[in-house]
Amino acid sequence: MMALARRLAQSSLTHVLFAFVAMGGWAVLANSSHPLQQALLAGVVQGGLSACLTLFLKTVIEWLSKQFKGHARLWAPPLIACLASTSVLISIHALSGTPEILKTIAVPLAVSTSYAAIYNYFLYQKAIGA
Repeated sequence: MMALARRLAQSSLTHVLFAFVAMGGWAVLANSSHPLQQALLAGVVQGGLSACLTLFLKTVIEWLSKQFKGHARLWAPPLIACLASTSVLISIHALSGTPEILKTIAVPLAVSTSYAAIYNYFLYQKAIGA
């Protein structure tokens, strides 16, 4: 039983599904004062975006961290990831008609940016030999 739980916790599919459900659920809640159809669409859109971000963010941070030297290596990758995520989230939610865009993206953006900053910090520490 523990082996199964460990495998599920390490599975990329588990992380992607969790991101879809958690952040899609947040989006439904953030848009709950609007018609149900709009809230559900926002949830599906955000869930899909969060699933994709979860799948690609680690790889992007790893690649970006190799593109910079010195102190820029510490702050540039998470900043670039945050700005790129922000533009994608705002653009796609605007195109899909999400009523509460800022509320909808606040939590997913905070989570993904925090992850990017923390993971990048560990990559930076490894690169400088600390």
